[in-house]
Amino acid sequence: MMPNGTSREPAPGEGPDTVDAKDPKPASQASAASRAGEASYDELRPLMFSIAYRMTGGVGDAEDIVQEAFIRAHRAVGAGILVESPQAFLATTTTRLAIDHLRSARVRRESYVGTWLPEPLIAEPGPAERAEMADSLSLAFLVLLESLSPVERAVFLLREVFGYGYDEIARTVGKSEANCRQIFGRARRRIDEGRPRFEASQRQGTELTSRFLAAVGGGDMEPFIEMLAPDVVFYGDGGGKGPAITAPIYGRERVARLLRGLARRAQPVAASVRPVQVNGQPGVIAYDADGNLFGVLAFDLIDGQVHAIRSVVNPDKLQHLGATSDAFLRPDR
Repeated sequence: MMPNGTSREPAPGEGPDTVDAKDPKPASQASAASRAGEASYDELRPLMFSIAYRMTGGVGDAEDIVQEAFIRAHRAVGAGILVESPQAFLATTTTRLAIDHLRSARVRRESYVGTWLPEPLIAEPGPAERAEMADSLSLAFLVLLESLSPVERAVFLLREVFGYGYDEIARTVGKSEANCRQIFGRARRRIDEGRPRFEASQRQGTELTSRFLAAVGGGDMEPFIEMLAPDVVFYGDGGGKGPAITAPIYGRERVARLLRGLARRAQPVAASVRPVQVNGQPGVIAYDADGNLFGVLAFDLIDGQVHAIRSVVNPDKLQHLGATSDAFLRPDR
């Protein structure tokens, strides 16, 4: 802890890559390393991806981090390092790699063209994750995490979302338990101030997406616009490559005008629009006549009204979902 009460960031050479989980030491018995080597790391991949994705907001980045964590785990076992808990080792390595990634990505985020949104995760409508896990996966929540430093984000997620003890968190981020408690307290207060609240009713989510699909198919947006809250906000992420607004649009009338224009423009191109769960929230995914993806929309639904719409049309953020369309690419791309 620095005199001003802030947490000291690791100095060069102290970074997350330089300390093994739980400080593994060379195994004194070959059988211990063998047991670690026999552990089914694939069973832990979903947890590692959950940590990495919530930390970075990027599907490709998360997959790369998880892959590197597995490689390091296998190398450790192959070198005769005693890994008492594969899960602890992998979670620690994944978190530390994500912290490093965020530090290097900060400059790119600051120079991003327009609104930055996470890469969307898509699922068919149906039973979602437990409510608290779904909330921590939403695009709104992931954007809110951007207000935290990399270490603050790691401490907050490991404690709040994944239920890790302060002793485990302290080993992971290389700080004392007391420091981690302070970091978590500050982070939680900051997050709670802006934390989104979502409607849990699947029925209302289905009604919402049905109205949107009918509006796109028939050209009449009014039934959907009726569900917009007076203070609704529209966020568009094109990254300078897809057709998106560069600043959020506020208010029902302005958002409604934008939606009517988007519907007219998309009708000749959108051959298929279907409902999906976007990061645990109701949404839609749109394809062109060739079956190529050109957009994902997510809706924040509270008390039966849409309070926010998030549109991702940056093709770089959609490639993990399939081939992307060039129908709406900016002409200079």
